[in-house]
Amino acid sequence: MPTEVLVEAQGLVKEYGAGRRVVDDVSFSIRRGETLGLVGESGSGKSTVARMLLRLVKPTFGEVRYEGRDLLDAGPRQMRELRRRMQIVFQDPYAALNPRMRVREILAEPFAIHRESPVEGLERRLTEMLRTVGMNESALERFPHEFSGGQRQRINIARALALRPEFLVLDEPVSALDVSVGAQVVNLLRELQREYGLTYLFISHSMPLVRYLCDRVAVMEQGKLVELGACLQVCEAPQQEYTRRLIAATPEMPASM
Repeated sequence: MPTEVLVEAQGLVKEYGAGRRVVDDVSFSIRRGETLGLVGESGSGKSTVARMLLRLVKPTFGEVRYEGRDLLDAGPRQMRELRRRMQIVFQDPYAALNPRMRVREILAEPFAIHRESPVEGLERRLTEMLRTVGMNESALERFPHEFSGGQRQRINIARALALRPEFLVLDEPVSALDVSVGAQVVNLLRELQREYGLTYLFISHSMPLVRYLCDRVAVMEQGKLVELGACLQVCEAPQQEYTRRLIAATPEMPASM
């Protein structure tokens, strides 16, 4: 089990409107090279926590640290560099891709935004990115609507890996996919982690899926962190009734995984 902390959240609070708290005093750390599962029902605050970790949403209170550096105090130049190292894969593979852009433009966009030219050349890098997620270069000239949901999510993952980040937030990346297709994407994520030494925050409402993929799990209920521990321990001997209900509510993973 990795021991070096890469990402740390301390006392995160997010309020909207008249003091309505959607995240309430959440603290945890993510070790370099591990996968932390963040689980809970819809509306439990999982995605808001993830976006605060990436500074896409500003906390009302609390701290976020990346390699010990306070993200909330980082200036524009520092954040530009840090964003190369932190990426997100969104839940909906249909909404996450611009329908008017070819795959070539979608995958090249991170390099344009960060004004970077790959050492090996852009064309070679784009082809490599597609092959990394199990697709070939013929996809470059096609539009998103020409692909299945699973293929679109693979393109999303390829784009997230463009700048060779070390930390990925995976926001329910298979919940919009068929079970068999989702299983293939989950196995791809495992392979990518082993190959590139990636660190994951994996957001889900499925305890069996988290058990399959994650090292540790954090359980959220109505904005609060109610249980945190090793995945096997939490899944086999949950301490909270809410965690037991989550486990009972989701089916086992397919045997093919």
